[in-house]
Amino acid sequence: MHVSGRTRRAVLIALGAVVLLGFGFGLGLLAGDRSDTAGPGPVDIGFAQDMSVHHAQAVDMATTELVGGADPAVKNLAFDILTSQQSQIGRMQGWLTSWGEPLLPTGGYMGWMAHSDGMAHAHHGATAAMPGMASAEDLARLRRAEPPQRDVLFLQLMLRHHQGGTDMLAAAAEGAQVGYVRDLARQMLATQVSESALMTDMLRQRNAPVLPLR
Repeated sequence: MHVSGRTRRAVLIALGAVVLLGFGFGLGLLAGDRSDTAGPGPVDIGFAQDMSVHHAQAVDMATTELVGGADPAVKNLAFDILTSQQSQIGRMQGWLTSWGEPLLPTGGYMGWMAHSDGMAHAHHGATAAMPGMASAEDLARLRRAEPPQRDVLFLQLMLRHHQGGTDMLAAAAEGAQVGYVRDLARQMLATQVSESALMTDMLRQRNAPVLPLR
């Protein structure tokens, strides 16, 4: 049976993602077992649950770009996003497991932000959706796009996705009770600010607009 190059790439990417998830999960379990840290509060738990969902969509979009994109620079960025965020999902899921908490949010998203310090990131009540997330139609359009168009659409959707997660990252960086949760949120925030600037510049070079945040 003949297997196409695209199929082989997809299989290798999927296998690599599983390894990264498992590695991150192990790190998360080790961190969650530390006895010299404060116990998790609503911000720690809600952030880990919501950001796991948020990251999962970024991994999905990055995989789509890696399998069928054309531009090496865009694909390199997609690879960086996939590998870092898949490992971070594993870490957050490891924390939640060690804390005895559900792996996914219940009762909506972002309600935990009301417990965070800093009025700039105050949030009142849970919402049905997180800002910046791509719709099912957006994701289908990305998968259908021809390689050059896929590169641009990936940059547009991923930039909006990063922008939508900024307030959650800042809220966790300020308000998480557990030190290793604050540390990871700060690391994520710095990385995504840098990647957002890069994607904005890449879109400008391609004469493509930045999508409005929704």
